[in-house]
Amino acid sequence: MPNQNQNFPHKITEHLIKLRKIFSLNIGTAIFGVLFLYMIVSAFMYLTSSHIESYQVSSGPLSRNETYTGLSLREESVCKADSGGYVNYYAREGSKINAGGAVYGLSSTKVPESTVSLRAEELSNIRSDMLSFSKSFSPSKFNSTYSFKYQLEGEILQYAGVTQETSVAAVTDEYGNVVSDSSAQVVTLGNQNISKAPADGIILYAKDGYEGKTVDELTAEDFNQNSYQETDLKTQSQVKTGDPVYTIITDERWSLLIPLSEKQAVKLADRTAIRVKFLKDDNTQTGDFSIITIDGSNYGKIDFSKGLIRYASERFLDIELVTNTNSGLKIPLTSIVSKEFYTVPAIYATRNEDSSDIGFMLADKNKEGKDVTTFVTPRIYARLADPVTDDSQEVTYTYYIDKSSFKEGDAILKPDSKEKYIIGSTEMLEGVYCINQGYAVFRRVEIIDQNEEYAIVAKDTDYGLVRYDHIVKDASKVKEEDILY
Repeated sequence: MPNQNQNFPHKITEHLIKLRKIFSLNIGTAIFGVLFLYMIVSAFMYLTSSHIESYQVSSGPLSRNETYTGLSLREESVCKADSGGYVNYYAREGSKINAGGAVYGLSSTKVPESTVSLRAEELSNIRSDMLSFSKSFSPSKFNSTYSFKYQLEGEILQYAGVTQETSVAAVTDEYGNVVSDSSAQVVTLGNQNISKAPADGIILYAKDGYEGKTVDELTAEDFNQNSYQETDLKTQSQVKTGDPVYTIITDERWSLLIPLSEKQAVKLADRTAIRVKFLKDDNTQTGDFSIITIDGSNYGKIDFSKGLIRYASERFLDIELVTNTNSGLKIPLTSIVSKEFYTVPAIYATRNEDSSDIGFMLADKNKEGKDVTTFVTPRIYARLADPVTDDSQEVTYTYYIDKSSFKEGDAILKPDSKEKYIIGSTEMLEGVYCINQGYAVFRRVEIIDQNEEYAIVAKDTDYGLVRYDHIVKDASKVKEEDILY
């Protein structure tokens, strides 16, 4: 018969093992249950709570400027050949030429290649022009090579001494009418008759039928780019008497006309001048502005007195009217909130000797009833200049401080003086809630422009916003110092 005393320790061990398993199972289950319950509660709170949407402060104008396609009008005329023959061009297209400068030459046969002796200075000038052209050359504008070739040939022609006048030809339009009182000079060089410019101007080797048109003669159809046709005159190797050879623009003054909707016309009605950005090269310049009517529709007329040479070869120009000049920090209107602050004259402010923080000396009494002062460092939200009524008056400032820093009726002392200021005056400030640190902090804004959705606020405002700050998009959903994440 086994000894019961000997089996007793084994039974105790078995019971302990069973208890340990049960106890261990209960702890794990309890921890898992707590975590599961926490996850359910967190998910419920997330789904039922209002979510705070942030907005990153950007910089720029309130809205983009509107773009237009303008029709260019200038004082120009088509010059025709006074005799027939093979044509050689000597002026660079799109460049200015002085009166008497060689434009093209005519000969009865194709002009053979010839040599011209040039001085060292003249050769140096030609090399300089070639180097400048090489640096600015773009394969996408290979056609400019021919214009440069004409320019070089014209320069060489001038260096060769083409100065003697032999005949005169008036400048006429495509219908044979005389359009210029200046006479075109024609000189002879070898077997060529060299035609010279009748006046200072810009040379173009193309025509499109708009030459000589005035604003009064324009119709709505003239603005239709689909029906626009331009004739390239450089493709002609041989011309007849009376054929158009080139166009010359003789005045730096020019106009751009743009179609306007009723809304745009109302918006621009009060303007007499406007700044224009040319999308071709992003250059800008200001022109005189007026609104005219063509075939019952509104058109904007912009008059310029310079800059024509950059766009002489363009009849239609894409432009942007720079009307949105107010630039700053762009924020949603829903972010803006008003808050009340205590106002304290800046002359009552002082600085902490240890931290250099701006604060105020609060007058108080201790338990024994004796006068004591306490340095209080409030949260400051703005420092604004007070209105000045007299030019000789010194500018003073006011601090806007958080109302939680003082109680109404508190007295603060002026530094180095017994003069007191009683806290009580309040003012409202407009601002937004900045959430860079994970909680909402009020930041003052100064609105300089706004539309239905957004506002432009001033940059570099003291105690204000900076670019890339994150703010609450809907300020009605939070209060200052709410913990957001």
